Amino acid sequence: MNYEPPPCVAIIMAAGYSRRFGAQDKRCAQLTGEQTLLTATLARAQQAFALLRVVLREDDDPHALGLPATTPIIRAPRAERGLGASIGDAMAAVSRDPSLANVAAAVILLGDMPAISPATLRRLQGHADASTILRPCHAGQPGHPVIFGRSFWPELERLDGDAGGQAIIRRHRDRYREIAVEDGGVCRDIDTPGALGSFHE
Repeated sequence: MNYEPPPCVAIIMAAGYSRRFGAQDKRCAQLTGEQTLLTATLARAQQAFALLRVVLREDDDPHALGLPATTPIIRAPRAERGLGASIGDAMAAVSRDPSLANVAAAVILLGDMPAISPATLRRLQGHADASTILRPCHAGQPGHPVIFGRSFWPELERLDGDAGGQAIIRRHRDRYREIAVEDGGVCRDIDTPGALGSFHE
């Protein structure tokens, strides 16, 4: 019998304000060819995950951000409060979505990390289950995405402010696992305009 990994839903966090990036909306920054930072991240994730959601602010126009009309969107009413609050909003929506009732884990992806290989994402997904927290590690450095089994979703829903899931990881060290990967993209985000240029190097 072939082993089927438990289904995951990928959640791309793109509701931040990226103030370090300057006046331009970082999500619309041109990366390669016709792809923006956000659409490149989305394209990579779509190669690995059948189930996917993109988290936006309430006033965001998905079309203006270059997202296809078919992209499943979650709105984050508390986006101004920070990443943790946006994750909490997203997880509340995912937990109550009947179409995701059989999903074992949520893959929290950051919208400014387009360099992660789809092969890496597929490998991580293959290790996911409902009771484990997984994270890739490259050259000894923990990276992204972080995969939270469904048993941790209630704690994710309670997140607020700018803190992500680090406190949840600390509370459950016995159920946390790092997976060594050769993919440096798991540690490579784009926070400033200058980092866009280094992406092509």
